[in-house]
Amino acid sequence: MKDVVANVFGRAKTFTIVIIKEKSVTNVEVIQNTAASYKHGAGPLMVRTLIDVGVNTVIAGEFGPGVSTLLEQFNVTRVKVKSGTRVAEAVKVFLE
Repeated sequence: MKDVVANVFGRAKTFTIVIIKEKSVTNVEVIQNTAASYKHGAGPLMVRTLIDVGVNTVIAGEFGPGVSTLLEQFNVTRVKVKSGTRVAEAVKVFLE
């Protein structure tokens, strides 16, 4: 929860998966972005990864058009926050 929100979704080095039940954090897991160094296609690849683990909301500093379309297609809520925001603070804002 100490990580910060990246500038661009697909270029984040890690993704913090936060499980929330009844407005309380019940579990936190950090996964590596294996596509962060790819020249093209990193965002869509990570969308697929997040969908596969059951994510239903994504918080990021910026979403590209391809990522936005894919997230919409899979009914994943997008929440924009200022890049550099600590994950803990972004989750707090989301819960409010």
